[in-house]
Amino acid sequence: MRHIKFYKKVITGVLILFAFSCSDDLLDKDPVSSFSGQGFYKTPSDAQAGVYGIYDALQSTCRVNIAYWGEGRADAVSTNHSGDPVALKQNALSQSMTSARWNNIYETISRANYAIKYIPTVFETESELSLQLVGQAKALRALSYFYAVRVWGDVPLITEPYESVQQEFFIPKTNKELVLDKIVEDLVFASTHCKENHSGDKTRILFTTGAANALLTQVYMWRKQYGEAIEAAEKVLDNTLYALVPINDWSKIFTSGYSNESIFEVGYNETQTNALRVLYALGSDSDYFPSASFKDAFEAGDLRKDLIYDTTNANPKKIWKFFGQGFNDESPDPSDNNIVLIRLADIILLKAEAHAKLNNPDEALKLLNLIRKRADIPELDEAQAATLYGDLEAAILHERLIELAFEGHRWFDLVRTGKAITVMNPINGLSDEANFVWPIHEDALNRNPNLEQNNFYK
Repeated sequence: MRHIKFYKKVITGVLILFAFSCSDDLLDKDPVSSFSGQGFYKTPSDAQAGVYGIYDALQSTCRVNIAYWGEGRADAVSTNHSGDPVALKQNALSQSMTSARWNNIYETISRANYAIKYIPTVFETESELSLQLVGQAKALRALSYFYAVRVWGDVPLITEPYESVQQEFFIPKTNKELVLDKIVEDLVFASTHCKENHSGDKTRILFTTGAANALLTQVYMWRKQYGEAIEAAEKVLDNTLYALVPINDWSKIFTSGYSNESIFEVGYNETQTNALRVLYALGSDSDYFPSASFKDAFEAGDLRKDLIYDTTNANPKKIWKFFGQGFNDESPDPSDNNIVLIRLADIILLKAEAHAKLNNPDEALKLLNLIRKRADIPELDEAQAATLYGDLEAAILHERLIELAFEGHRWFDLVRTGKAITVMNPINGLSDEANFVWPIHEDALNRNPNLEQNNFYK
């Protein structure tokens, strides 16, 4: 009975939406709360507000977890902080740790499910606007489930909104491959129906066709579907909205946002903030600072090095990539910078890796050297890549370590490429693939009797 009462309360307040109408408004409005999908979705403006409410939930998902999930268990960071930072670094995960919570992910999914169901009812006939709004909702749901699968493995797959106590609340876990199938299905729909671009800066903070194809590239690489990944990546590389910025503007990708290299950003401002400063840039007291192995990983003359962390300090404690070279603000205030979740360099290197996997070294090197040339380090041939890093695939993975440092990719890259144990075992004793996923948080287990803890943590 305790569980039923809890979920009755959830039903009455599960859809908390933001209502706003343009780029500048997107992060500024107060939440509209406590109404059902049936009662809210009445006009096209309601439909747009409902989709914007999903983006609002994504802000909460990413504000800390961009680092905890993507970097905290990998080799590029060190920490002196207790709690999740040290637990992740030491591979001492527990079911009570903050990063084991999936609440924000499922809030995002819940809002998306309402939008997907009710947006079509707002329009008398199927229209371009209704399809593109549903496309955005499906892309956001896919992104949320993609994080869930990579962090926890098998997770509950919920694709309908909760609207009645007659519905099954206690959803068991679904095999991760079935969840990934749904992710691909949603993203294919989004890549077909999302807009090519939005007005002004909204192109970078709302899902577009290009963003859906870029996320599809990541998903296909996770599934080792290299041909499909190349096809999706080509659609991104052929898109005139995106271009590599010159190295002189590289920092602006993160400090200013909305660059030509950006494909999808999570938008923040002084009201909706993230924790980037506390995570990376709070002087000697940030959660993370560059590890010794990361500092030693740079090739001579790499122009990115000084732009990523404080190289003036013998024991650097500050990652200033997201705030600009020389950043020296010791304030613990939250950050209003956008989080650049997907950018062109990521997709270029994923396409290079896919070509390497399919034994197309010339294509892989061409793409790899685009990124190296921008950083002013020598272009490689296959023999040089093998001499420096062991083989071409390793050279591409190393380039991702440097180019995408602290952007939330490294742990997933290590898992995806089968390098997690090799790299992390000497650091924290990681030795079992079952340990790659997080434990399910104890609150979720207590609320849902049909959930089972992941095997490693039983």
